[in-house]
Amino acid sequence: MSTENQIAKLSAWQGWALMLLAATITFLLGVVAASILQRREEAREKLPLITLDPWEADSRKWADNYPRQYASYQRTADSTTRTKYGGSFPRDYLEETPVNLVLFAGYSFATEYLQARGHIHSVEDVLKTRRISESTPATCWTCKSTDVPRLMNSLGPEKFYALPFAELKPQIKHPVGCLDCHEPNTMRLRITRPALREAFQRQGKDIDQASHQEMRSLVCAQCHIEYYFRSPGNYLTLPWACGMRPEDMDKYYAHRDFADWTHGMSKSRMIKIQHPDYELYSTGIHAYRNVACADCHMPYRTEGGVKFTNHHVQSPLLNIADSCGVCHRWPEEEIRRRVEEIQDKVHEVRELAESVLAQAHREIAAAAEGGASEEELVPIRMLIRSAQLRWDYVAASNSMGFHSPQEAMRILATALELAGECRVQCARLLNKSPGEVSDQGDN
Repeated sequence: MSTENQIAKLSAWQGWALMLLAATITFLLGVVAASILQRREEAREKLPLITLDPWEADSRKWADNYPRQYASYQRTADSTTRTKYGGSFPRDYLEETPVNLVLFAGYSFATEYLQARGHIHSVEDVLKTRRISESTPATCWTCKSTDVPRLMNSLGPEKFYALPFAELKPQIKHPVGCLDCHEPNTMRLRITRPALREAFQRQGKDIDQASHQEMRSLVCAQCHIEYYFRSPGNYLTLPWACGMRPEDMDKYYAHRDFADWTHGMSKSRMIKIQHPDYELYSTGIHAYRNVACADCHMPYRTEGGVKFTNHHVQSPLLNIADSCGVCHRWPEEEIRRRVEEIQDKVHEVRELAESVLAQAHREIAAAAEGGASEEELVPIRMLIRSAQLRWDYVAASNSMGFHSPQEAMRILATALELAGECRVQCARLLNKSPGEVSDQGDN
């Protein structure tokens, strides 16, 4: 039968069905094409809608150019999120770990020690803390505000650090935000705090040669590091000249005869470690695999054809699918359980170190009261200083050791060893007869 005859024999409904099918296919192809074109348009790099001042500190003004990033940043205002060992709510470390009252006796951290809230609260929280006093230097503003880069640019870092904290209070209004990490009109990552740049220079490195992926950690390292206020002028400095491990910092501080405070019980000259998150992370598997801080704490998001970084900085455990789940293809609860098991082990050893350190402080005080000489107590006090520095290197870091679990355990083991040796030497002094102690003290 000819083709013409076959077509003629098609029933009317079959013709209408073929026409409807063709129309449907045409419509769907049009939708797909429109979607592709729309996503291409969304993904196309657009020029900023407005030109920002090079030192624009108000992150709200960046929202016109970068609305998705700013909207996610605003979520750092949430102070209710909580994980087993972290979160954004103001956890009271003194209430949760009362032994801190002994470990920081005589220092402001025994007065108030709260977990930091989200970045958007940085100015509000530093103004409210009881650790600020009339003698506080402007250096304490360094990591709290986007106004800092502007002020450092106009005053110079040296003059900025030398000013009193209260003198700059009227000029600092904006919390940690866009300008801290980005160039305003290109969003290129950059270093705005001189201490990190100077630390790289002392090591013979050019931080401007860092790759984009490295910068996604280094912008965090501007503040999430150990630092101290170098005299004269309270100049903020990173103690990395000997290395970034706690034993390297211990050596650095001892060489400079630096101490943050004298312990209220043992009278030992102590170091308060800040939050060496970058240093500890640098020794872990994620750093080895070139996983940046932002990959876990600020993972990429996609909306339509737009891929952008989620600026709701938070624990990866609060967003497992977008952070851990990108590489670890396991159920979320399995990932959470594995992370917490690792943290539990670090926490257990950390508690052991805290207990031994606290007892060592008490025993040094008892030895002094028993008549031990200053000469006898000097090496013992150096032991407790070195032991607590190592404990605090882990305790003050975020993540409960998860950034580098094996290194955290090594450091805590060394802290226990040093604190134990301190107690042994105290016992020898305490076991001397009063005459022996007195006689040696007179020599």
